[in-house]
Amino acid sequence: MRAHSSLGSWLLATTASLTVALLPAAPSAESKEPAPTVQLGLASWYGPGFHGRETASGEIFDQRDMVAAHRTLPLGSVVQVTNLENGRRLTLRVIDRGPYGRNYRRGTILDVSRGAARRLGFVRDGIVKVRIRVLELGDNRYRDASGAEARSAKRKPMGGSAPSDDVE
Repeated sequence: MRAHSSLGSWLLATTASLTVALLPAAPSAESKEPAPTVQLGLASWYGPGFHGRETASGEIFDQRDMVAAHRTLPLGSVVQVTNLENGRRLTLRVIDRGPYGRNYRRGTILDVSRGAARRLGFVRDGIVKVRIRVLELGDNRYRDASGAEARSAKRKPMGGSAPSDDVE
């Protein structure tokens, strides 16, 4: 009978330990980082008409870089974008505002650079269903290539047409 009692105690202790180990960790009170945010929606891409132009962050847009435009995320945010049609995933930095124009009216929530669209596999289609996971919230500050803070980035994007109108 004693062996059965020991086995029962061991099972109870093991189950309790596993339950505690498998519970999701709650953010600490000291942590200022919010829990990761996930958005589902459509993404489009932009490139040729904006290549070499200044973005909302002050950074010069290079259509080959792994960057994106989002209407509300702070500039400098880092997001993981997953193409829900083929499973490809990519980490991008938000440097501009958008989407705007007809693709926004069609429901897009993110514009990615042409280079990012190529790696995500949707240059030809132009629009794709995506999941956006916020990995790091930006601080709305522009930093140059050396990492030095250059200036606040609280301006509207340049140009009169919508970034998302440049779809192949």
